[in-house]
Amino acid sequence: MEKRGFILHRREYSETSLIVDLFTEHHGRVSLLAKGARRPRSKLKGILQPFTLVDVEWIGKGDLKTLTSAEGTLTIPLENFALYSGFYVNEILTRVLEPHTAYPEIFYSYYECIKGLALNSANLEPSLRTFEFKLLQALGYGVNFTNCAATGLPIDEKMTYQFQENEGFVASLLQNNNTYLGKDLLAFEALDFSEKSTQQAAKRFTRMALKPYLGNAPLKSRELFQSILPNRLKA
Repeated sequence: MEKRGFILHRREYSETSLIVDLFTEHHGRVSLLAKGARRPRSKLKGILQPFTLVDVEWIGKGDLKTLTSAEGTLTIPLENFALYSGFYVNEILTRVLEPHTAYPEIFYSYYECIKGLALNSANLEPSLRTFEFKLLQALGYGVNFTNCAATGLPIDEKMTYQFQENEGFVASLLQNNNTYLGKDLLAFEALDFSEKSTQQAAKRFTRMALKPYLGNAPLKSRELFQSILPNRLKA
């Protein structure tokens, strides 16, 4: 039975083969050995590319399975800044998803994100931040963006709040990197990242929230951003 998934990453294996990381709709993240995929006449060489949706079949029972067939059904073209942003999204998924665990909600969020990067290459932040928030929600990182954790009162868009781990957002007059405007918290809840200030606040929050899932090793895609892209476009 064919499985549908997106190519996240590929790396060379032996002289003629590839190991491909695939994010599938119903089987989650899987690693496949594509034998002979690097040979000049291999049809797989052009199919097994990042951001390509493929129908695949594999065999094997271990962590590394063997690809037996692959057919590309959709390639989402990413260029320049959108391409680097796509690498960032792919690396996050490779790092946080448990192998062989289905995440159907993340699968569709990923598709919407990559499509958004391709269609809105001049304004990448909304697609990136929306994906990160949906990813956190799917991973079980629940945060109340509409009520003060200390009082239960509705978030006031004119107030400032501090985020407290395991509690939530608490009204505070402190001003530091952990300070968030109420209007931005309400925008987080609505997944409305149209304003630049909200985009910047959302980036601060998601970097903090994703850190426990990503571990201490730096993201290679982020290091690439820092060396190539302007600061305003770093993921």
